[in-house]
Amino acid sequence: MFWIAAGLFLLGLCAGSFVNAAVWRIRQQAKNQDDLSVLTGRSQCVKCGHTLAAKDLIPIISWLSLNGRCRYCNKPISRQYPLVELLAGLTFAVSYLFWPQDLSEYGNLALFISWLMASVGLLALAVYDFKWLLLPNRILYPTFAVAAAGRLIYILNLEDLDKMQAVLDWGLAVIVASGIFWQIHLISKGRWIGYGDVRLGLVTGTLLGTPSKGFLMIFTASVLGTLYVLPTILRRKTSLETRIPFGPFLILATVLVLLFGQPIIDWYIDSVGL
Repeated sequence: MFWIAAGLFLLGLCAGSFVNAAVWRIRQQAKNQDDLSVLTGRSQCVKCGHTLAAKDLIPIISWLSLNGRCRYCNKPISRQYPLVELLAGLTFAVSYLFWPQDLSEYGNLALFISWLMASVGLLALAVYDFKWLLLPNRILYPTFAVAAAGRLIYILNLEDLDKMQAVLDWGLAVIVASGIFWQIHLISKGRWIGYGDVRLGLVTGTLLGTPSKGFLMIFTASVLGTLYVLPTILRRKTSLETRIPFGPFLILATVLVLLFGQPIIDWYIDSVGL
């Protein structure tokens, strides 16, 4: 188990490096219509444009060895790069260690693999939304496709009597995760919730798979968002009208609920006698 987790951590570091490159390239495409491929092309310094060598692309280690500065122009490299790489590595390893289902079953393994792939897209969305208050479709829809593929494979490997219930739970989870925000978006005419958060519900609802987890995810995200913004309101650095990126809190809540949410749901159901 340790060596698998360690291997996934290293794989996650590489995935985090890809996230950093993809986020910057998608942003450049949106700003300047530059022909920068997300999947191909050589990495370059975002300050001087110099093509980076292989020794500059080792996750975390390259940043540390260069003291956080570009080898070619000596300008600072954002701490975002090692932090995102580390976060991706931890997500991969922790997901394996705390995955709530038996990975020896093919359907559960498909869910796990699709989750790891989708988590890369979710991390890219979180970074993009945190920096620019947008959840681009170029990341959202491929992430949804990966999540949906894993969910479909999982359902197809269930017993016939369980398949219909699983499909119903999936649909209800999407309605909870996306539909609630859609209603808020309509009522507020986009002032309270952006439409990107509505589309993000397609992904989070698909990954969570049940309406109870969808409700817990929204509750958890709301608590996290409140804890984030409340101190700045009290210090009068922001107001209730200030826009904040809600996507990162929805994504973090999805991770927490996916890995640790079911015991909380079971405890709540038992406590209220349902």
